[in-house]
Amino acid sequence: MNVRQQISVIIPAINEENGLIATLQSVLSGNPIQVIVVDGGSSDRTREIAGAAGATVLQCEPGRARQMNLGARNAGGEALLFLHADTILPDGYGQHLLNILDQQDVVAGAFLLQLDGEGFGYRIIERLANWRSRRLNLPYGDQAIFLRATTFAEIGGFPDLPLMEDFEMMRRLRRRGRILIAPAAVKSSARRWKKLGLLRTTLINQAVIAGYLLGVPPENLARFYRSAGK
Repeated sequence: MNVRQQISVIIPAINEENGLIATLQSVLSGNPIQVIVVDGGSSDRTREIAGAAGATVLQCEPGRARQMNLGARNAGGEALLFLHADTILPDGYGQHLLNILDQQDVVAGAFLLQLDGEGFGYRIIERLANWRSRRLNLPYGDQAIFLRATTFAEIGGFPDLPLMEDFEMMRRLRRRGRILIAPAAVKSSARRWKKLGLLRTTLINQAVIAGYLLGVPPENLARFYRSAGK
């Protein structure tokens, strides 16, 4: 499959006016056929900025999974790339995507993670995240997950969960084939790490993962995640 000019980029967003311009600039540098920003109820200039950049702007109730699924339903590309609104794609991202999805036994891909924080602690976090992605075939949503539109439809899209939708989707995809990590990094905002501190953020994230694997209801995990982040 040649998806060189057939990439739809889908960006879920809520109140992302501060970082969205840089994100959209990185997206448009790759000449995708379509950019879709799905707004979950912003009160700032998110929709205005997206529209001015030429993106298709959709609206729905907040929830990253349902926002991304809505974007996918309105996408015309052969490949779907799901991008957080505070994450910048690397130069040549389209070619990396093409190289990975052209391999028949590959079901999905993502990029290496780079955080915009300064300091040794952030580099450790990046190394651990990239090790997990490569060794366990388990990238997270902040690494710009991409896959064929046909594969996305076959698995039913992102599970409608208030949290962990990317984690669960990757677990399902691993059963279908390989997940490869491109040799280039996205640059993702470290704002939550900066706000809560590296140790606290790490502990919260690991607690949520452990709770999910132990069967704690996702709604409870989402409440814990929000309250712990205040």
